[in-house]
Amino acid sequence: MRSDEDLARGVQQGDADDLQALVARHHGRLFGFLFRMAGGDRQLAEDLTQETFVRMLRGMAQYRYPRPFKPWLYAIGVNLARDTFKGAAWRRTEALTEAMPLPETGRLAPERVLLRREAARAVETAVGALPAHQRAAVLLRYREGMSLAEVAAVLDVPVGTVKSRLSLALRALRAALEEEEV
Repeated sequence: MRSDEDLARGVQQGDADDLQALVARHHGRLFGFLFRMAGGDRQLAEDLTQETFVRMLRGMAQYRYPRPFKPWLYAIGVNLARDTFKGAAWRRTEALTEAMPLPETGRLAPERVLLRREAARAVETAVGALPAHQRAAVLLRYREGMSLAEVAAVLDVPVGTVKSRLSLALRALRAALEEEEV
């Protein structure tokens, strides 16, 4: 399988198949990230995802091989989301818990399944209630599995700022979950 960076270079050279491969590879995860950033608004997340790919294509001349592609793409999405919500209270969480994926339950007893689902919903609600800059750091680091350096690149902040945001976010999550007795 070709790397994202090789596919991006192909897109820069006009290869439509490489563009299709990049979009197919990143669409689901990018949508999930933007869905959570948009507080569970599916239509808004779809619009943000589509516009992120449009801006990616328009900005391919600025992509510098072999720079990691995924943080570059997510930076476009984060910046678009920031622009979309500039000045607005970006803390909607109502729809978030309804559409979130539930944890794998396997062959657990029904009461254990229920407890896991309730805990997952509580965590998702607590993440949705974080300030946008902390929520972005948490989602990029723990949902998307990015390194601290990649999160810093996406958010265009120093690694120390990412560490601080994560520390504050985790402290807030811990407090919220203790309050909910999860």
